[in-house]
Amino acid sequence: MTGSDGGPDPDDPLEYDQARWSVDDSRYEPLLSEKNTDRVTVESSLPDGLTRDELTLPSLPEPALARHYTRLSEMNYGVESGPFPLGSCTMKYNPKFTEDVAARREASVHPDRSERSVQGLLEIQHRLQEQLATIGGMDAVTLQPPAGAAGEFTGILIAKAYHEANGDDRTEVVVPDSAHGTNFASAAMAGYDVVELPSGDDGRVDLEALSAALSERTAALMLTNPNTLGLFERNITEIAQMVHEVGGLLYYDGANLNALLGRGRPGDMGFDLMHYNVHKTFATPHGGGGPGAGPVGVTEELAEFLPDPHVRRADGGYERYTPVRSIGKVHGYEGNWLVLLKAYAYITRLGGAGLTDASAKAVLNANYLAERIEYEVPFGPFHHEFVASAGEQDAADAAKRMLDYGVHPPTTKWPETVDEALMTEPTEIERKRTLEQLAAAFNAARADDTETLEDAPQRTAARRIDQASAARNPRLSWQALDDE
Repeated sequence: MTGSDGGPDPDDPLEYDQARWSVDDSRYEPLLSEKNTDRVTVESSLPDGLTRDELTLPSLPEPALARHYTRLSEMNYGVESGPFPLGSCTMKYNPKFTEDVAARREASVHPDRSERSVQGLLEIQHRLQEQLATIGGMDAVTLQPPAGAAGEFTGILIAKAYHEANGDDRTEVVVPDSAHGTNFASAAMAGYDVVELPSGDDGRVDLEALSAALSERTAALMLTNPNTLGLFERNITEIAQMVHEVGGLLYYDGANLNALLGRGRPGDMGFDLMHYNVHKTFATPHGGGGPGAGPVGVTEELAEFLPDPHVRRADGGYERYTPVRSIGKVHGYEGNWLVLLKAYAYITRLGGAGLTDASAKAVLNANYLAERIEYEVPFGPFHHEFVASAGEQDAADAAKRMLDYGVHPPTTKWPETVDEALMTEPTEIERKRTLEQLAAAFNAARADDTETLEDAPQRTAARRIDQASAARNPRLSWQALDDE
């Protein structure tokens, strides 16, 4: 069937065949070293005990090498393959102009060069600090943390240093039950006892439960707003007041900042510190283990505890400096510089109006998709994401089946506050027809029988993987395949 524009009917799911060599060959694409290798003699001035006389290296002509990596890309699913609604991860398409900026020769600056010779680099870092501070409603920003989780940990270390400087012995951090697992881990790594806060019936913070959890032992409440269910905390001003009344700090997990760009600022809501996931919100590369960046913003009273170094204006230029009560270094030099450069390019290109438009489309897309799917969707209306329930189906089975319909599945089984959760975030990049393709995939999986779901995916390069065994017995190198 065709739609009104002559293309496929948006209500009919598209079947998708991923590239593969042969269903009978479990190796599919051989490794480069299995195709052709040469023994290469090695000469080095290092001591003999630190070197080898020769190495075995792949030896292939350029066309064979290009075809190898192209085949591998065809056997994988990425944000350039199709819709990627992995809930809470904000898997945006990465615009190529940011890659061009980061690839410029002038961007490849050795971090040990003198301040005098890297004034352009320091100016961009200072501008990005100010941009992020304005976006978040903060007074100062460090660019050093190399990931969102590292940003969380840095923020909690700043909170800890602040309380210690005030002579307060605080031992607890309060974390909602729907929070990212890294919130719990960051608080525990910083030496705090974690107090889990149950959600209310509406999916938001239960104020009575919060009141019971807060005390003179509370160092901070870590909160995502909108929360993991895509719901805005309507009582955020009261929540901030309750935390501050016991002397605690309110920490903003920036994972869902995509919903607020140009419309709301954590600082204006009463948050004292926050981290930014620039590899999510500002479309620098995300996935595959990195690289990322997790800058941290703070209010004026916390600025003196920021990591070393920080960048400021000085004598008509820019300089690195150490804040008065700095917690020290949390990463080498100024952090993942090229990731930060891409974020700067993205923010500068879009400007305030563009960022505001992005958040509007992210919210619109999430609510439109939630209305189009036939799974139960509790709560709402939503901001940038929503959580559906697979009900009697196994959420993981339903998600794997969606791969056969040409879309990346949503996050499954989390948050645990929704039974058989399908956590979905289409982001602002998807057009209406793609959202309809997504809805058709959801609805097709909803209608499939249990046997079909349990056998999915059937049309991908790799069939169903034993995830439990992979997690418990990881094979961390390709050589481990020979040990079977």
